[in-house]
Amino acid sequence: MGRSHAGGKQHRLAFALLVLLAGGALPLALAPFEIWPLMLLACGLCFWLLQRAVSGTEAFWRGWLFGVGKYGLGASWVYVSIDVYGGAGAPLAALLVAAFVAGLALFHGVLGCVYYWARRLGRCTGCADALLFAAAWTAMEWALTWVLTGFPWLFAGYAFIDTPLAGGLAPSGGVLMVSFAALLTATTLVLARTQLWALSVGASVWLAAWGLQAVDWTKLGETRTVALVQANQAQGTKWSVDGVRRAKELYRQLSAPVWDRDVIVWSEAAIPELHHRVSAFIDSITREAHGDLVLGVVAAQALRGGEEFVIHNAAISSGGGIYRKRRLVPFGEYVPLESVLRGAIAFFDLPMSHTAPGARTQPLLSAGGLRLGMAICYEIAYPRAVAAQARHADALATISNDTWFGASIGPHQHLQIARMRALENGKYLLRATNNGITAIVDPRGAVAARLPQFEAGVLTGTVQAASGSTPFGRFGNLPLLLALAVAVLVSFTMPRFVGARGSSNHE
Repeated sequence: MGRSHAGGKQHRLAFALLVLLAGGALPLALAPFEIWPLMLLACGLCFWLLQRAVSGTEAFWRGWLFGVGKYGLGASWVYVSIDVYGGAGAPLAALLVAAFVAGLALFHGVLGCVYYWARRLGRCTGCADALLFAAAWTAMEWALTWVLTGFPWLFAGYAFIDTPLAGGLAPSGGVLMVSFAALLTATTLVLARTQLWALSVGASVWLAAWGLQAVDWTKLGETRTVALVQANQAQGTKWSVDGVRRAKELYRQLSAPVWDRDVIVWSEAAIPELHHRVSAFIDSITREAHGDLVLGVVAAQALRGGEEFVIHNAAISSGGGIYRKRRLVPFGEYVPLESVLRGAIAFFDLPMSHTAPGARTQPLLSAGGLRLGMAICYEIAYPRAVAAQARHADALATISNDTWFGASIGPHQHLQIARMRALENGKYLLRATNNGITAIVDPRGAVAARLPQFEAGVLTGTVQAASGSTPFGRFGNLPLLLALAVAVLVSFTMPRFVGARGSSNHE
């Protein structure tokens, strides 16, 4: 009996280690590694391991461990901003990142528990089981776009940006539809060990996506010349008086050779000072330009008749318009539980941590004869918010300062996310950053041109105005949510239908 108990404990530990490693393999499918088959392996292993859970509690912990592996590696870039730029120190930074990872992993823990009980309730086996797991995982990713403001990062669908799966499905249903198709592929591959015919389900998904690639949802029109300026300012001194002076010199010097371009884009908070204090400098710059300048600014907005002010992380265009960032980064742009945390450590008092969100609906920017849908930094990770801007835009633009994440994998993941937004909406995307990765992305999500990281430079190229909208741009997540509802319904009814049919044949 003692040996049996010890064997059972070793068995559980082996499964725990395997599920942790499976979670750790998931980020390797994403940028900068981009080994997309590992996404199928990681998700398939998670499915296989959760199938073998003997209780809801065990399913929860297996799911949670998968999440720890996933976010422990995939979101490791958070450490850089907390330790290097937040001044928290290595021990505290490690503790804060551990808490961040443990909290996010709860989403996978809940996934494991919900899947376990739904599977038992529906008596799901075979393809019904695969469909249920794929739907549950995708619903979890959807929840990550809005629960507690969301953390829409490391989604399964991003791994397939360069495959027919995303090429066909992203414009139709967004990255979450790609995730659903990828999860269905992974789970049916697991089933194929004993039910070879299950491969036909995954194959049909890929075949349908391949066929949809041929559809041009948007129509390309007039061409515009563009220049994206990457100043490579040092983050440690950027917000000082000397940093403001240096920023003015850098951007003027780098932009001078490209004043003839239709659209010139500078990065997020390019001149790190309140807009009204540097407006004279910006006006002098725009008078030199042939086209229009789009840049990130720190904008103050008066409240209550001018007695109070709020600060916005914003973008302005000399061609017309101002955009105020809507989705703010917790701790970076505002501090949750501010009365308790503000001032506790330097990380809770970063330069832009007093920012207010902009209005939910805002007019598009105008630049070089283009209507630009704008997203600032982290906002580009929210598919529905970007689609709302893209619907009536000719092109997309995003400005960022990924200097906060150093030489980590974060900026590479950020670019991959931006590429998916271009593909979802069928429109060119301009991405201007402080130190990388600055890029021009075409409507198919491919990088047309890019600058190397950590070097000052100017990326020049052309874009075409795109008219029309993709199905995702028009309907957002509605088709996906309907698909998930149908998937759950089929998962629950299929076993009963098969069982009833088997009983009828037996009689």
